[in-house]
Amino acid sequence: MADYDYDIGIIGGGAAGLTVASGAAQLGAKTLLVEKEEALGGDCLHYGCVPSKTLIKTAHVYHLMKNGPKFGLPAIAPPAVDFREVSKRIRSVIGVIQKHDSVERFCKLGAQVEFGNPEFTDEHAISLNGKFISARTWVIATGSSSAVPPVEGLDKTPYLTNRDLFYLDKLPGSMIVLGAGPIATEMAQAFCRLGTKVTVIQRSGQILSKEDKDMADIVKQMLEEEGVAFQMNVSVVRVGDLGREREVVIKNAAGETQTLKAETILVALGRSPNVIGLGLEKIDIPFDHKGIKVDAHLRTSHKHIYAAGDVIGGYQFTHVAGYEGGVVLSNAIFHLPKKTNYTHVPWCTYTHPELASIGMNEKSAQHAGIDYSVFHEEFDGNDRALAEGESVGRIKLLLDKKEKPLGVQILGPQAGNLLSEWVAIMNGGVGLSKIASAIHPYPTLGEINKRVVGSVFSPKIFSSTVKKGLKFFFSFKGRACTCGEEVACEEDMK
Repeated sequence: MADYDYDIGIIGGGAAGLTVASGAAQLGAKTLLVEKEEALGGDCLHYGCVPSKTLIKTAHVYHLMKNGPKFGLPAIAPPAVDFREVSKRIRSVIGVIQKHDSVERFCKLGAQVEFGNPEFTDEHAISLNGKFISARTWVIATGSSSAVPPVEGLDKTPYLTNRDLFYLDKLPGSMIVLGAGPIATEMAQAFCRLGTKVTVIQRSGQILSKEDKDMADIVKQMLEEEGVAFQMNVSVVRVGDLGREREVVIKNAAGETQTLKAETILVALGRSPNVIGLGLEKIDIPFDHKGIKVDAHLRTSHKHIYAAGDVIGGYQFTHVAGYEGGVVLSNAIFHLPKKTNYTHVPWCTYTHPELASIGMNEKSAQHAGIDYSVFHEEFDGNDRALAEGESVGRIKLLLDKKEKPLGVQILGPQAGNLLSEWVAIMNGGVGLSKIASAIHPYPTLGEINKRVVGSVFSPKIFSSTVKKGLKFFFSFKGRACTCGEEVACEEDMK
């Protein structure tokens, strides 16, 4: 057997890489973790999930300060936002979390951490900082970066991506956002709430294009009411640098052009896998613009080289990257064959209201040719939502022919947290009757989960057939009040 420097080498210190490194080291494998940035944690910690959610919370608090009368409080005009203070808070939150992803912690676990730009020299070795390092098994978890579209003039025009957005010296007076996906919509609302004049440019007629249109349209309406402007069904012709301003020329379906101007441009048009410079071509590992090609076990064309996280495309979420890291551990360390299963992947867009999903929505069910039924429950019928002034939104439950959940979408306050109940339900195969009979505390937003399941059973329980049967067996006398009797009779005749 060949003698390697390490049992396992991991390239990339984001969610997937850290999961593998932590597990492998604690299980006794001699582990190397390589990261090209100055600190561990990946895009999520430094430029993604953590700073964006911190910013969103800050923007929400500022929004509440300006909307006191909605809650019976005096109207106030808070001072303008000093973005340096906002950025300072973002950095402080990252700093606290960074301790969990520190070199010292991983060293204590038993993993060796190195920084630099690795490149494969053969199937078992990389060159790093002028030396060669070998490992029996390799894991590529290098993540992704903001995709830059081939727009005329963009290469000569200053613009922002998620790497720059949270560390600005001042709040932009105006911003044009290219794209209307989760990052684009979250940041459009957050900066608008802080005082930036925001315009979103979208190629299609729907924001959040992977979501059902009825849900996405409500999010768009809420953002518009707060001041975000949308240019839909348009393409970007070119951009330009005017010095203190940037200009974006757009074209609609009729071929008509319009010039927009703003202080800055945010490019949020998807992600590109970080594969350049790894030397994958030298060792014949296939990849394309979407990412590295892997099988269901997350193996590349070489069975001892795995890839996980954003670099393989697919679901580009931190929690999915962590899950994939666990799959790699099972296959590479325990040698217990395990395949990926993305049937019940949850995700959430953290606009206000939030839009969270698990499983199939109507769009994906229709695409798959699956027959389904839909049940809704509105947040304006939830007492806690009304008390908190959060009545916009709904939950949507999709069932198959056997009335088993295909998917759930929740648009409303704390939707991401509310979805967690469905994560347990769908992964555990819990029957709907269990949910309908469960006791939820009152008043809570979580009652909406029980209510939507109740809407599945209510037509059956309170049907004319059941009422007739009870009347036959127990001699029930029927209605005690004639109010609404005509409607009741019509229902009995159905």
